[in-house]
Amino acid sequence: MQLAITDAKARLTDLVRRAEAGEEVVLTRHGHAVVRLVAIHAKASAENRAKLIDAVRAKAAAKATAGPAAAQSQDFLYDHQGLPK
Repeated sequence: MQLAITDAKARLTDLVRRAEAGEEVVLTRHGHAVVRLVAIHAKASAENRAKLIDAVRAKAAAKATAGPAAAQSQDFLYDHQGLPK
């Protein structure tokens, strides 16, 4: 999409939203392209998000260490009847 800078002034919010969505927005002065609006972080597609989540899960699984079972981790606080010591 190409638009004159003078016309873009009134539509800036809409133009930013379009750029964030991945659309190419070019502003012109006297018919010559002078500025291109681009998003800093393009919105991730569902496929890219799934890959990122899988990568984070894999890193977390690699760092995880085995610990005491949660069901038994606080047993030392109670006696054999289940009452606090």
